Amino acid sequence: MSALTERLEASNFARELLERCNFAPAQTRVDCAVSGGQDSMAMLLLATLNGCRVRAIHVDHSIREGSQYESKVVADVAKLLGAEFESHTIKVEPGPNLEARAREARYSVLPNDVATGHTVDDQAETLIINMLRGAGLQGLAAMQTGFNRPILALRRSETRRLCHEMEIDCVEDSSNADLRFLRNQIRHRVLPLLDEVAQRDVAAILARQAEIFRQDSATLDQLADQIDPTDAKALAGAPIALARRAVRKWLTENYPPDAATVERVLEVARGDTTACDIGMNREVRRSRQRLQINKTR
Repeated sequence: MSALTERLEASNFARELLERCNFAPAQTRVDCAVSGGQDSMAMLLLATLNGCRVRAIHVDHSIREGSQYESKVVADVAKLLGAEFESHTIKVEPGPNLEARAREARYSVLPNDVATGHTVDDQAETLIINMLRGAGLQGLAAMQTGFNRPILALRRSETRRLCHEMEIDCVEDSSNADLRFLRNQIRHRVLPLLDEVAQRDVAAILARQAEIFRQDSATLDQLADQIDPTDAKALAGAPIALARRAVRKWLTENYPPDAATVERVLEVARGDTTACDIGMNREVRRSRQRLQINKTR
Protein backbone atom coordinates (compact mmCIF):
# COMPACT_ATOMS: atom_id res chain seq x y z
CA MET A 1 0.00 0.00 0.00
CA SER A 2 1.43 3.39 -1.01
CA ALA A 3 1.63 6.39 1.29
CA LEU A 4 -1.01 8.09 -0.88
CA THR A 5 -3.43 5.20 -0.44
CA GLU A 6 -2.84 5.23 3.32
CA ARG A 7 -3.56 8.98 3.51
CA LEU A 8 -6.68 8.55 1.42
CA GLU A 9 -8.13 5.74 3.50
CA ALA A 10 -7.38 7.60 6.73
CA SER A 11 -8.97 10.88 5.56
CA ASN A 12 -12.28 11.74 7.19
CA PHE A 13 -12.69 14.59 4.71
CA ALA A 14 -12.36 12.23 1.74
CA ARG A 15 -14.98 9.92 3.22
CA GLU A 16 -17.33 12.85 3.82
CA LEU A 17 -17.00 13.84 0.16
CA LEU A 18 -17.52 10.25 -0.98
CA GLU A 19 -20.90 10.15 0.78
CA ARG A 20 -22.09 12.92 -1.58
CA CYS A 21 -20.76 11.25 -4.71
CA ASN A 22 -22.54 8.95 -7.13
CA PHE A 23 -20.05 6.27 -8.12
CA ALA A 24 -20.92 2.84 -9.40
CA PRO A 25 -20.80 0.17 -6.68
CA ALA A 26 -17.48 -1.11 -5.33
CA GLN A 27 -15.67 -3.59 -7.59
CA THR A 28 -17.37 -2.09 -10.66
CA ARG A 29 -15.04 -1.22 -13.54
CA VAL A 30 -14.97 2.58 -13.84
CA ASP A 31 -13.23 4.56 -16.59
CA CYS A 32 -12.28 8.05 -15.42
CA ALA A 33 -11.34 10.86 -17.81
CA VAL A 34 -8.44 12.46 -15.94
CA SER A 35 -6.87 15.62 -17.35
CA GLY A 36 -4.64 16.05 -14.33
CA GLY A 37 -6.57 19.04 -13.00
CA GLN A 38 -7.85 19.11 -9.43
CA ASP A 39 -11.43 18.05 -10.25
CA SER A 40 -10.55 14.96 -12.27
CA MET A 41 -7.74 14.05 -9.86
CA ALA A 42 -10.20 14.26 -6.96
CA MET A 43 -12.58 12.01 -8.90
CA LEU A 44 -9.76 9.50 -9.40
CA LEU A 45 -9.00 9.54 -5.68
CA LEU A 46 -12.63 9.11 -4.64
CA ALA A 47 -13.34 6.36 -7.18
CA THR A 48 -10.42 4.44 -5.70
CA LEU A 49 -11.64 5.07 -2.14
CA ASN A 50 -15.06 3.78 -3.20
CA GLY A 51 -13.45 0.45 -4.10
CA CYS A 52 -14.03 0.67 -7.85
CA ARG A 53 -11.68 -1.01 -10.33
CA VAL A 54 -10.43 2.22 -11.85
CA ARG A 55 -8.81 3.03 -15.17
CA ALA A 56 -7.53 6.60 -15.53
CA ILE A 57 -7.66 7.81 -19.13
CA HIS A 58 -5.70 10.92 -20.11
CA VAL A 59 -6.13 12.73 -23.44
CA ASP A 60 -3.48 15.14 -24.73
CA HIS A 61 -5.05 17.56 -27.23
CA SER A 62 -1.63 18.84 -28.39
CA ILE A 63 -2.86 22.41 -27.98
CA ARG A 64 -0.59 23.76 -25.24
CA GLU A 65 3.18 23.65 -25.22
CA GLY A 66 4.38 20.99 -22.83
CA SER A 67 1.02 19.20 -22.69
CA GLN A 68 2.74 15.92 -23.63
CA TYR A 69 4.28 15.80 -20.14
CA GLU A 70 0.93 16.06 -18.31
CA SER A 71 0.09 12.41 -18.88
CA LYS A 72 3.00 11.44 -16.61
CA VAL A 73 1.43 13.43 -13.76
CA VAL A 74 -1.74 11.36 -14.09
CA ALA A 75 0.15 8.11 -14.64
CA ASP A 76 2.19 8.58 -11.48
CA VAL A 77 -0.89 9.15 -9.30
CA ALA A 78 -2.75 6.24 -10.92
CA LYS A 79 0.19 3.95 -10.17
CA LEU A 80 0.26 5.00 -6.51
CA LEU A 81 -3.48 4.28 -6.26
CA GLY A 82 -3.20 0.91 -7.97
CA ALA A 83 -5.34 2.09 -10.89
CA GLU A 84 -4.83 1.26 -14.55
CA PHE A 85 -3.66 4.04 -16.84
CA GLU A 86 -4.26 4.76 -20.52
CA SER A 87 -3.11 7.73 -22.60
CA HIS A 88 -4.27 9.11 -25.96
CA THR A 89 -2.68 11.85 -28.04
CA ILE A 90 -4.86 13.71 -30.52
CA LYS A 91 -4.25 16.80 -32.64
CA VAL A 92 -6.65 19.73 -32.37
CA GLU A 93 -5.67 22.55 -34.70
CA PRO A 94 -5.93 26.19 -33.55
CA GLY A 95 -8.86 28.19 -34.93
CA PRO A 96 -12.54 28.98 -34.37
CA ASN A 97 -14.68 26.90 -32.01
CA LEU A 98 -11.58 25.45 -30.36
CA GLU A 99 -13.43 24.40 -27.19
CA ALA A 100 -16.14 22.55 -29.09
CA ARG A 101 -13.70 20.87 -31.46
CA ALA A 102 -11.43 19.80 -28.60
CA ARG A 103 -14.39 18.34 -26.72
CA GLU A 104 -15.57 16.43 -29.79
CA ALA A 105 -12.08 15.08 -30.44
CA ARG A 106 -11.65 14.11 -26.77
CA TYR A 107 -14.91 12.19 -26.58
CA SER A 108 -14.12 10.40 -29.83
CA VAL A 109 -11.35 8.45 -28.06
CA LEU A 110 -13.04 8.06 -24.65
CA PRO A 111 -15.44 5.22 -23.75
CA ASN A 112 -19.13 6.12 -24.02
CA ASP A 113 -19.69 5.61 -20.29
CA VAL A 114 -16.57 7.47 -19.14
CA ALA A 115 -16.83 9.31 -15.81
CA THR A 116 -15.94 13.01 -15.86
CA GLY A 117 -15.00 15.36 -13.03
CA HIS A 118 -17.76 17.94 -13.38
CA THR A 119 -18.74 19.76 -10.20
CA VAL A 120 -21.46 22.08 -8.88
CA ASP A 121 -19.50 25.00 -10.30
CA ASP A 122 -19.43 23.42 -13.77
CA GLN A 123 -23.17 22.81 -13.51
CA ALA A 124 -23.83 26.50 -12.77
CA GLU A 125 -21.63 27.59 -15.68
CA THR A 126 -23.39 25.18 -18.04
CA LEU A 127 -26.82 26.49 -17.06
CA ILE A 128 -25.78 30.08 -17.79
CA ILE A 129 -24.13 29.13 -21.10
CA ASN A 130 -27.24 27.25 -22.23
CA MET A 131 -29.45 30.17 -21.20
CA LEU A 132 -27.32 32.59 -23.24
CA ARG A 133 -27.65 30.27 -26.24
CA GLY A 134 -31.43 30.38 -25.97
CA ALA A 135 -31.88 26.80 -24.76
CA GLY A 136 -35.26 25.70 -23.50
CA LEU A 137 -36.08 23.85 -20.30
CA GLN A 138 -33.95 20.86 -21.30
CA GLY A 139 -30.89 23.10 -21.70
CA LEU A 140 -31.54 24.80 -18.36
CA ALA A 141 -31.55 21.36 -16.75
CA ALA A 142 -27.84 21.40 -17.64
CA MET A 143 -25.89 18.17 -17.02
CA GLN A 144 -27.69 15.00 -16.01
CA THR A 145 -26.65 13.21 -12.85
CA GLY A 146 -25.42 9.63 -13.01
CA PHE A 147 -22.42 7.35 -12.69
CA ASN A 148 -20.76 9.25 -15.55
CA ARG A 149 -20.71 12.46 -13.44
CA PRO A 150 -20.02 11.06 -9.98
CA ILE A 151 -18.78 14.25 -8.27
CA LEU A 152 -21.46 16.62 -9.60
CA ALA A 153 -22.52 17.44 -6.02
CA LEU A 154 -19.03 18.62 -4.99
CA ARG A 155 -17.50 22.09 -5.19
CA ARG A 156 -14.20 23.07 -6.79
CA SER A 157 -13.03 24.35 -3.42
CA GLU A 158 -13.55 20.82 -2.05
CA THR A 159 -11.69 19.05 -4.86
CA ARG A 160 -8.84 21.53 -4.42
CA ARG A 161 -8.71 20.86 -0.69
CA LEU A 162 -8.75 17.09 -1.19
CA CYS A 163 -5.83 17.18 -3.63
CA HIS A 164 -3.92 19.44 -1.25
CA GLU A 165 -4.54 17.12 1.70
CA MET A 166 -3.44 14.12 -0.33
CA GLU A 167 -0.28 16.02 -1.33
CA ILE A 168 -0.61 15.32 -5.04
CA ASP A 169 0.50 17.60 -7.84
CA CYS A 170 -2.18 18.71 -10.29
CA VAL A 171 -1.92 20.10 -13.80
CA GLU A 172 -2.60 23.81 -14.14
CA ASP A 173 -4.32 24.32 -17.50
CA SER A 174 -3.48 27.85 -18.65
CA SER A 175 -6.40 27.79 -21.10
CA ASN A 176 -8.79 27.90 -18.10
CA ALA A 177 -7.83 31.57 -17.70
CA ASP A 178 -8.23 32.45 -21.38
CA LEU A 179 -11.14 34.90 -21.59
CA ARG A 180 -11.60 34.23 -25.30
CA PHE A 181 -13.61 31.18 -24.21
CA LEU A 182 -17.22 31.73 -23.12
CA ARG A 183 -17.04 29.34 -20.18
CA ASN A 184 -14.05 31.23 -18.77
CA GLN A 185 -15.93 34.51 -19.11
CA ILE A 186 -18.76 32.99 -17.10
CA ARG A 187 -16.35 31.52 -14.54
CA HIS A 188 -14.11 34.52 -13.95
CA ARG A 189 -16.43 37.47 -14.66
CA VAL A 190 -20.12 36.65 -14.62
CA LEU A 191 -20.41 34.36 -11.59
CA PRO A 192 -18.21 36.53 -9.32
CA LEU A 193 -20.30 39.56 -10.29
CA LEU A 194 -23.53 37.67 -9.58
CA ASP A 195 -22.14 36.62 -6.20
CA GLU A 196 -21.37 40.24 -5.42
CA VAL A 197 -24.77 41.54 -6.53
CA ALA A 198 -26.75 38.77 -4.81
CA GLN A 199 -24.43 38.71 -1.79
CA ARG A 200 -24.59 34.93 -1.75
CA ASP A 201 -23.18 31.82 -3.45
CA VAL A 202 -24.99 31.91 -6.79
CA ALA A 203 -23.42 28.71 -8.16
CA ALA A 204 -25.14 26.64 -5.48
CA ILE A 205 -28.47 28.32 -6.25
CA LEU A 206 -28.12 27.69 -10.00
CA ALA A 207 -27.23 24.05 -9.43
CA ARG A 208 -30.41 23.62 -7.36
CA GLN A 209 -32.41 25.34 -10.10
CA ALA A 210 -30.95 22.94 -12.66
CA GLU A 211 -32.23 20.04 -10.58
CA ILE A 212 -35.73 21.56 -10.49
CA PHE A 213 -35.63 22.16 -14.25
CA ARG A 214 -34.46 18.57 -14.75
CA GLN A 215 -37.40 17.16 -12.77
CA ASP A 216 -39.89 19.34 -14.67
CA SER A 217 -38.28 18.42 -17.96
CA ALA A 218 -38.51 14.70 -17.20
CA THR A 219 -42.25 15.03 -16.51
CA LEU A 220 -42.82 16.87 -19.77
CA ASP A 221 -40.79 14.23 -21.63
CA GLN A 222 -43.08 11.51 -20.26
CA LEU A 223 -46.13 13.39 -21.51
CA ALA A 224 -44.52 14.10 -24.89
CA ASP A 225 -43.70 10.40 -25.33
CA GLN A 226 -47.44 9.78 -25.64
CA ILE A 227 -47.56 11.83 -28.86
CA ASP A 228 -46.77 10.19 -32.20
CA PRO A 229 -44.66 12.85 -33.99
CA THR A 230 -45.47 11.30 -37.38
CA ASP A 231 -49.21 11.79 -36.81
CA ALA A 232 -49.77 15.28 -38.19
CA LYS A 233 -53.24 15.68 -36.68
CA ALA A 234 -52.14 14.53 -33.20
CA LEU A 235 -49.06 16.73 -33.33
CA ALA A 236 -50.97 19.81 -34.45
CA GLY A 237 -53.60 19.32 -31.74
CA ALA A 238 -51.18 18.74 -28.85
CA PRO A 239 -50.16 21.49 -26.39
CA ILE A 240 -47.34 23.40 -28.04
CA ALA A 241 -44.77 22.60 -25.31
CA LEU A 242 -45.38 18.87 -25.72
CA ALA A 243 -45.52 19.04 -29.51
CA ARG A 244 -42.12 20.74 -29.62
CA ARG A 245 -40.63 18.08 -27.37
CA ALA A 246 -42.10 15.25 -29.44
CA VAL A 247 -40.64 16.72 -32.63
CA ARG A 248 -37.26 17.44 -31.03
CA LYS A 249 -36.96 13.87 -29.77
CA TRP A 250 -38.01 12.45 -33.15
CA LEU A 251 -35.47 14.49 -35.08
CA THR A 252 -32.70 13.94 -32.52
CA GLU A 253 -32.59 10.30 -33.57
CA ASN A 254 -30.70 11.68 -36.57
CA TYR A 255 -29.32 15.05 -35.43
CA PRO A 256 -30.38 17.49 -32.67
CA PRO A 257 -32.57 20.23 -34.25
CA ASP A 258 -32.57 23.92 -33.41
CA ALA A 259 -35.73 25.76 -32.38
CA ALA A 260 -36.37 27.13 -35.88
CA THR A 261 -36.31 23.63 -37.38
CA VAL A 262 -38.81 22.37 -34.80
CA GLU A 263 -41.17 25.26 -35.62
CA ARG A 264 -40.94 24.49 -39.35
CA VAL A 265 -41.94 20.88 -38.73
CA LEU A 266 -44.94 22.04 -36.69
CA GLU A 267 -45.99 24.25 -39.59
CA VAL A 268 -45.97 21.16 -41.79
CA ALA A 269 -48.05 19.28 -39.19
CA ARG A 270 -50.61 22.10 -39.13
CA GLY A 271 -50.86 22.08 -42.93
CA ASP A 272 -49.35 25.56 -43.39
CA THR A 273 -46.90 23.98 -45.84
CA THR A 274 -46.37 20.51 -47.25
CA ALA A 275 -42.66 20.08 -46.47
CA CYS A 276 -39.71 21.74 -44.79
CA ASP A 277 -35.95 21.42 -44.72
CA ILE A 278 -34.45 19.98 -41.49
CA GLY A 279 -30.80 20.08 -42.52
CA MET A 280 -28.27 17.36 -43.46
CA ASN A 281 -29.95 17.00 -46.90
CA ARG A 282 -33.21 15.92 -45.29
CA GLU A 283 -36.77 17.17 -45.21
CA VAL A 284 -39.99 16.44 -43.36
CA ARG A 285 -42.93 15.99 -45.71
CA ARG A 286 -46.63 15.57 -44.98
CA SER A 287 -48.72 13.04 -46.90
CA ARG A 288 -52.14 11.67 -45.92
CA GLN A 289 -51.87 13.14 -42.43
CA ARG A 290 -48.51 11.46 -41.82
CA LEU A 291 -45.08 13.08 -41.47
CA GLN A 292 -41.98 11.37 -42.76
CA ILE A 293 -38.29 12.19 -43.10
CA ASN A 294 -36.94 12.02 -46.64
CA LYS A 295 -33.56 12.55 -48.22
CA THR A 296 -33.55 15.55 -50.53
CA ARG A 297 -30.70 14.32 -52.69
